[in-house]
Amino acid sequence: MIEDTNTDRTEISGLGEFGLIDHLTKEIKIVNSSTVKGVGDDAAVIDNTGFQTLVSVDLLVEGVHFDLSYTPLRHLGYKAAAVNISDIAAMNGTARQMVVGIALSNRFSLEAVEEIYEGIRMACARYKVDLVGGDTTSSKSGLFLSVTVIGQAKTEDICYRSGANTGDLLCVSGDLGSAYMGLLLLEREKAVFKANPQAQPDLEGHDYVLERQLKPEPRADMVQILRDANLKPTSMIDISDGLASEILHLCKASETGCQIYEDKLPFDPTTLNLAEEFNMIPAIAALNGGEDYELLFTVSQSDFEKVRKIDGISIIGHMTANIGQAHMVTNDGQVIELTAQGWDALKKN
Repeated sequence: MIEDTNTDRTEISGLGEFGLIDHLTKEIKIVNSSTVKGVGDDAAVIDNTGFQTLVSVDLLVEGVHFDLSYTPLRHLGYKAAAVNISDIAAMNGTARQMVVGIALSNRFSLEAVEEIYEGIRMACARYKVDLVGGDTTSSKSGLFLSVTVIGQAKTEDICYRSGANTGDLLCVSGDLGSAYMGLLLLEREKAVFKANPQAQPDLEGHDYVLERQLKPEPRADMVQILRDANLKPTSMIDISDGLASEILHLCKASETGCQIYEDKLPFDPTTLNLAEEFNMIPAIAALNGGEDYELLFTVSQSDFEKVRKIDGISIIGHMTANIGQAHMVTNDGQVIELTAQGWDALKKN
């Protein structure tokens, strides 16, 4: 919940917009040499000499992308930054700078906004990203966060969605479905609380799936891991909207098809246990859940030995010549068509 329990609540109206900006940015320290000028002028100045500039933006809207009844504000700030850093990693690049816009109502005190920015700063510090600017304004209908991240990559290192070829191996980092199981758990406990406000949430033993939902970590480390293995993906995307949706994005952009295998999908044991509790097939959580923020990528078959030796990467299938058609071979040998049933903010979910 966002109600302030702090009796020393500070009203933002007492600071004003510029006072709020000064307060939130006074401790910012620059860590990247490409950041020539950060907060304090009409625009940041960035020098990416010798590199291509990568830019990505995400808009997070209260009630659409997050629920403040179970999302801590610090976690929200961290996640807002992390999901943008993930987009840069999906291009095989490195995030360097970030710009944050926020619109908030008078429900929020200065202390609440500080929590959001503390989460943003934590993510920036972890991934060595400079917070170089942004904007603040008021809102009459909840909280809005807009985060733009700027990254860099050498021209020859950039990975697009459109580079996959027939026969390429389809690989994924980490494990799948855990973020969705964390969301289901939070929604279940929210429903229990609404029915009985005296009830205590039953979250014991589910730390992993909860963190994957509330505080995801972008796989920026994979950029260097692949580079150290002398391995460049032929195509790549991050998993934000569900594995099935992302596979279809790769197929469309690369003009290929795809076949994956249910028994090759990687799951954490806690995800499997919770899926059983919810009477759900784990593959459904992976295919349609989203927000895992793992990297999905293709490599040439000639790189099989290289990718096989990397811990934390699973080969889950291959690209085919059937343009736009994606299928999964189930554990019992059936072949089912993959459809995009993951998150879509502009459709009824």
